[in-house]
Amino acid sequence: MVGLGALAALPACAGGDDGNTLHVYSGRHYGIETAFEQFTEQTGIKVEFLTGNDAELRERIVAEGEDTEADAYITVDAGNLAMGAEQGVFRSIESPKLAAAIPAEYSDPDQRWFGLALRVRTIVYNPDRVPLDEVPTTYEELAEPEWQGRVCLRVSTNVYQQSLVASLIATHGEQRALEIVRGWAANAEIVNNDVLLLESIADGICDVGIVNHYYLARKLEEDPSFPVKLLWANQDDRGAHVNVSGGGVTANSKHPELAQQFLEWLATDGQDVLVAANHEFPANADVAAEPLITEQFGLDFKRDPLGAADFGALNADAVRLMDEAGYQ
Repeated sequence: MVGLGALAALPACAGGDDGNTLHVYSGRHYGIETAFEQFTEQTGIKVEFLTGNDAELRERIVAEGEDTEADAYITVDAGNLAMGAEQGVFRSIESPKLAAAIPAEYSDPDQRWFGLALRVRTIVYNPDRVPLDEVPTTYEELAEPEWQGRVCLRVSTNVYQQSLVASLIATHGEQRALEIVRGWAANAEIVNNDVLLLESIADGICDVGIVNHYYLARKLEEDPSFPVKLLWANQDDRGAHVNVSGGGVTANSKHPELAQQFLEWLATDGQDVLVAANHEFPANADVAAEPLITEQFGLDFKRDPLGAADFGALNADAVRLMDEAGYQ
């Protein structure tokens, strides 16, 4: 296969398509190669794959049309999945196995894509600078004037932050969401990524912020004394915002049955290998979360029931609203 940006292929998969080879374009990087290897070991189905930027891979599938080699597209964030569905990247499939394994709120209502791993975007803080009883407990509180100059937030071009704003639009309506995001923009230091955000909190540049939970899990795995703690947001009302990584069978797949089998494997036997490398929560409720995140953060927290497809469909509205709010 010809490369796009960062190209990876398993050595065992070289040698072309013999009718038992699955081709995957993946915007998800963490743990995906291990998943491919184990899928091949368990099923005998060979995998060839491209990894790269989510949007570039999606646009490539669209541009390739009927000539695409992609049988499945794997990506992160509900917004990317919803955009893929809107652009005709995915085909609808009927899979009782996926329907049984993945709750409806984490998948497309028309069965074009399925969430396979969960990431919770929530509040983090420096306990040396903010006592627990003073930590803001909701996303909305971070817009209050008392937090001016004390908040770090991710840049507006980040899809995770866009999805969080989309969830605010779905929950509060556009006017109230605009007020919240304006407050964030007035209060926050904007940083390029969640790793830098956590390090900024640890270094005292800011006191609180919002990140995907697994970024902190990675830090704690490297250094259990890393001086940042996590608080599950909005526990007294709708619950913490849950996003997904997932995928679907491409509209022009040459081997849709292999692609469907791969998705079904990721949702069941392959859940552990998919989520463990990135410290995500399984989308399949019958699969236990890894010990590191359960011990550090716990499982007993309320999750926002808003469907991934619902806030994913609001991505363009979120981008526009952030621009109107002056959120950079």
